[in-house]
Amino acid sequence: MSTQNEHRINCSECSLMVYCLMSAEKIISTEVNDLPPLATPENSKEVSSSGRVDINILLNRARKVKEKETRTNLVFASLTICLIFVVGLILSF
Repeated sequence: MSTQNEHRINCSECSLMVYCLMSAEKIISTEVNDLPPLATPENSKEVSSSGRVDINILLNRARKVKEKETRTNLVFASLTICLIFVVGLILSF
């Protein structure tokens, strides 16, 4: 009988461990991140002395972002085409 009691204790301990591991409770990190505070630039090209934003600077920024996205998409598309080509070559032999 002692082996059955030991087995029951071990099973209950295992179920408790599984419950603790599978629990959906949030784990709060106690680590402190030493990140520097974000600083606002004092003299910005976007804002003039009257407090207005220059639309040309904003449009240039939007164009740069669009060009970067286009380049990234072209790189992924060319890599995909190369991968299909290489797989086709391997399968043809």
